[in-house]
Amino acid sequence: MDDSLPKIWKPFTVHGKAYTQPIKVTRAQGIWLTLEDGRQIKDLISSWWVNLYGHAHPEVAAAISRQAQELEHVIFAGFTHQPAEDLVDKLLEMNGHHFGHAFFSDNGSTAVEVALKIAYQYWHNTGQTNRRRILTFEGAYHGDTVGAMSAGEPSVFNEPFRDWLIRFDRVPYASTWHDDTGVQDKEDHILRQIERLFTDGGDLFAAILIEPLIQGAGGMNMCRPEFLKRLHTLAAAHDVLVIYDEVMTGFGRTGDWFAWQQAATKPDIICLSKGLTAGFLPMSLTLTTTEVFRAFNHDDANKTLWHGHSYTANPLGCAAACAGLNLLPKSDLQRKSIQRIHEVEMAGLCATFPFLHRWRVRGTIAAVDIKTSERDGYFNRIAAEIKKMAPAYGLLIRPLGQVLYLMPPYCITDDELREAYKDIGRLLEAIKKALY
Repeated sequence: MDDSLPKIWKPFTVHGKAYTQPIKVTRAQGIWLTLEDGRQIKDLISSWWVNLYGHAHPEVAAAISRQAQELEHVIFAGFTHQPAEDLVDKLLEMNGHHFGHAFFSDNGSTAVEVALKIAYQYWHNTGQTNRRRILTFEGAYHGDTVGAMSAGEPSVFNEPFRDWLIRFDRVPYASTWHDDTGVQDKEDHILRQIERLFTDGGDLFAAILIEPLIQGAGGMNMCRPEFLKRLHTLAAAHDVLVIYDEVMTGFGRTGDWFAWQQAATKPDIICLSKGLTAGFLPMSLTLTTTEVFRAFNHDDANKTLWHGHSYTANPLGCAAACAGLNLLPKSDLQRKSIQRIHEVEMAGLCATFPFLHRWRVRGTIAAVDIKTSERDGYFNRIAAEIKKMAPAYGLLIRPLGQVLYLMPPYCITDDELREAYKDIGRLLEAIKKALY
C-alpha cells in the first residue's frame, strides 16, 4: 500500500495534485457542524440535501434507538414488519392517495432505476412492446447507476461509459429565473419539440422522466408549474407515462410537501429518497398509481417486477422515516419564512454584487449564477474557490460550478438564515477582490 495516497476514495473528488485533505467533522446539532479544531460552521446545503429537520434530531434518533432494540432487519421478500407498513401508509396519505403502491430500494439512483424498469415493463406487460423510448431533459441528473446515468446529461461523469449507456430522447429544460421575460416563448418552443417527437414517433414513447420544478445537480435550474401542467397535457394526449424524480424535491423542498402537489399535476410514478429518513439512513421509495401496479398484479411470472435489494425496507430506516414525516407538518410555517428571506436576501446580493445574476427561489431552495470568464458548468473553477474559502466564513456551501445555492435544514431560524446571508456577502466581497 502506498501511504502517500488517501485510503478513503472520496465521491465527486479529483484525486490528483489538486486533492486536499477533507475537513473532519466531530459533532453536529441543528444547522451546526463542529469541526475537529473546534470551529462551528452552518450547514447550508443540508449535507447533500438529505437533512431536513437538523442534525441529531432527538425524535428521529430516539425512534432509531427504539427500533434497533426490537428488529434491526429482516428479509422483505415473503416477510413484512410494522415500520414499513406504517411508513407506506403515511406516504400514501400525504400524497392524498393519488398513489396506491410503494416499492422500496436503497437510494435515489435505484429509485429512478426502479421507476424506469416499471415504466418500460408496464407497456411490455400490457402488450405494447413497441413503447421503448423515454423522454428526458438536458441538464438532468438522476443518479450514477447505469440506467439513471443514461437518463442524465451526457458529461465527463459518464463519458467513459458511453458504450454502456441506454439511448434516451432529450429536450431542453424550461429553466427560468427572477425577471425572465422570455420564459413563455422558451416553454412554447420546448413543448412544440416534444409534440413533434410524440407525433413523429407514433406510439413509441413509454414515459417522460423529469425533475419537477427544480433540476438539482444540473445547476438548480427551475421551471414553472405552468410548464409541467402543459407537459402533462401532452403526455395524456399521447398516452405516455410521467415519472417525477422527486429525490431532491420531495418532503417540502419546493413549498408543498411534494413538487407534484406544488405544480398541481398528477404523475404516474414518483421517486423519493434523500430527505426520506431525515438525513439519518439511506433508503428510497418508488410510488406508483394503481393503474400502473395492475399491469404487474398477475399470475404470469413473466409480468413480475424482478427487482430487489438486500436492505429493502430496512426497519431502522423506516423508523427514521416515520419519525421524520411526523415532523414535516410542524415545519410548514418555517419553510414559508425561509422562502421569504431567500427572496429578499437574494435580491439584495444581486444588487450589491454585479457579477451575480439570474437569481431564483422555490420553497427553501435559493440559487444564483456567478458571472466568470470561464465556461459555465460543474468544473468552473469558482466552485473550488468558494468551497475552499467558505469554512473560514463559518459556512458549508458547495456550489455547482458557477451556481451558488442554499438549501438549509428547516430548523434554521430567521436570524440564523439572515446571518448566513451576511456571511455569504463577506465571502463574495473576498471573491470580488481576489477574482474581479
